[in-house]
Amino acid sequence: LIISEELRPVVMQIKGDLRYLRDLVVISETEGARIPFRQKYRHAPATIKTEYTTKDDVGFWLYSSGSTGSPKGAIHSQYDMVVCSESFGQGVLGLTEDDICFSAARLFFSYGLGNGMYFPMSVGASAVLNPNPPNPQGVFHIMEKFRPTVFFGVPTLYGQMLEYKEKQDRERGVEPDPNSAHEFSSVRICVSAGEALPPEIYHRWKKRFGVDILDGIGSTEMLHIFLSNRPGDIRPGSTGKPVPGYELKLVDENGMEVPRGEIGTLLVKGDSAAQQYWRKREKTRLTMQGEWINTGDKYYVDEDGYYWCAGRADDMLKVGGIWVSPVEVENCLREHPAVFEVAVTGHKDEKDLVKPKAFVVLKEGFTPSEALAQEMKQFVLDRLAKYKYPRWIEFVDSLPKSATGKIQRYRLR
Repeated sequence: LIISEELRPVVMQIKGDLRYLRDLVVISETEGARIPFRQKYRHAPATIKTEYTTKDDVGFWLYSSGSTGSPKGAIHSQYDMVVCSESFGQGVLGLTEDDICFSAARLFFSYGLGNGMYFPMSVGASAVLNPNPPNPQGVFHIMEKFRPTVFFGVPTLYGQMLEYKEKQDRERGVEPDPNSAHEFSSVRICVSAGEALPPEIYHRWKKRFGVDILDGIGSTEMLHIFLSNRPGDIRPGSTGKPVPGYELKLVDENGMEVPRGEIGTLLVKGDSAAQQYWRKREKTRLTMQGEWINTGDKYYVDEDGYYWCAGRADDMLKVGGIWVSPVEVENCLREHPAVFEVAVTGHKDEKDLVKPKAFVVLKEGFTPSEALAQEMKQFVLDRLAKYKYPRWIEFVDSLPKSATGKIQRYRLR
């Protein structure tokens, strides 16, 4: 088992229960380490003997982010990294050996594993690895120091970085100017995944930094992004079109494909799909339906073939017999000048009927009040159908998130 120094006390508490553990390798220079990392590899041979494997052999496990509950261990094959490198890394992003990749999402996340490890390794590019949890100041420091050409983030971080820079602009009394955004002058493209990128964040980012964000969706089960916008083909607010090598379909509760324009559950088929979940047979059967993976995400396709996220299947709300997408309500509220972050869930009223409820994190300089809550309700009423507006607005200091930055709406229900 290879761990960092800060996890050593945790592992030592359970070490006696780890039946198959032979060595504990601690990445540390301290004398207390069981086997210091440098000592372990100092005497390693120059040439390493490789194991004979086939592309279908088990290669690695990845755990899901836990955005809808407990994380699940997805078992992937040896070849899956090659599939994703060729389809998205090279096919969509056009990575070459001249690129420098920096991923705010870290390696334990399926998104970060591709961004920071096997994508750059597949073409001989460079990667910048940051051991610290990402924050705006730290990310901008790395951008200045290492000058990456491709940046990978998540919507929450993009929003935080914008707020950080826009606050500086306000304090200096200057207007956003992409020509002065030195931190991102080396970047040719930004990528977002983890959850849907709100269109207002895309437009603010483009205005402030002059760089496009490609919004896409992937999953631990599919290893990386299988649906995405492309360089030169971006429709803000949408998740783009299928990545080459993947097939998608939208189905209803009976498994029948829905007509174009109607919301359905997103299923995906491709060669990077996981074999199964570790020790979760029933969940494997529900999610891995033959060649298809049930993502649990609700989408619709427009007339031009672009896919639009309507939220997770278990996040969708039925209000007055009509389905409501929490993502649509959230995107509307994000356009309000006081809103920094927002999550919408279902809440029962006094008649036991489900109605939308919004949990709002305010931007700096705004104070929670009943008047502001009423203003936000009216803001949505002026822009969306009446049945979609949030009947309740609750101001909170923060939203519950998984380790990878996804909002955990189930904890707000």
